[in-house]
Amino acid sequence: MLRLADVSKRYGPGHWVLDRVDMQIPPAQSVAVLGTNGSGKSTLLRILAGVTRPTRGRVSGAPPVIGYVPDRFPAFDAMGSLAYLVHIGRMRGLRTAEARRRGQQLLERLQLVGGIRTPIRALSKGNAQKVALSQAIMVLPQLLILDEPWSGLDANAHDVLAEILDEVVRVGGSVVFTDHRESISGAYSTLAYRIEEGRVLAVERVAPRPRGVPMAHVVLADPGAECPPPSRIDWREVAGVAGVRSIDEAIHVQVHPAACDGLLMTALRGGWSVAEVRRDREAGRLGGGDSWAH
Repeated sequence: MLRLADVSKRYGPGHWVLDRVDMQIPPAQSVAVLGTNGSGKSTLLRILAGVTRPTRGRVSGAPPVIGYVPDRFPAFDAMGSLAYLVHIGRMRGLRTAEARRRGQQLLERLQLVGGIRTPIRALSKGNAQKVALSQAIMVLPQLLILDEPWSGLDANAHDVLAEILDEVVRVGGSVVFTDHRESISGAYSTLAYRIEEGRVLAVERVAPRPRGVPMAHVVLADPGAECPPPSRIDWREVAGVAGVRSIDEAIHVQVHPAACDGLLMTALRGGWSVAEVRRDREAGRLGGGDSWAH
């Protein structure tokens, strides 16, 4: 079990970003780290990953295989995604052929767009994030640490990421992740901590979405010229929303099932027309080049 004992961190003579943190990451658990921007979430994850050393305190129990996806994935000027994954696989003890097979498998599973030989720096943010996820699981880690992992991912990759979290936990590994939306944190974690003024506090858990239960898919439309124009709403900030996209002048919203009623109430109060509500798996994936915005 990974443990932090009396861990504090500051950079230079500045204020303490983390202050006297006592925390443990049990096996077979998915742990969400909550907090506002600048609260120290990324610093905490870097300490857990062994990338950053605490200023004081002790970290113990780190497993031998850790997968880490930082909040900013570095752009490698000339390296294509597959070549990079082969390089990472070799570093982690895989033979070249095995690393190539594993890399191709992961990029196909995440549906990389842009080409496996395209330099990573030339990929879109969402596709670079797929490479970042792939490198973290080239060898299935005993601890997977993800900083805002859903950022920029399309709907298909969103679902694959959820499957990856399940796979790590199912074999006894641990997952630690951050996301700025507590609805996502609640849906995919079994434990949660919140950072407040440098202190890391255990928080009461919101029940996660049951395994196998699909997200709700809500289609919203402008009611037309006979009605007042609907309110401008940033749907991504509505509680429980996992993805939003616009198709044929309609707004398609992917929402956690427990938050669907609240979303519908927000829409109706804002003057929107609810065109359709369905379970995402029943609907199938929408075609075309559009992708969910998270």
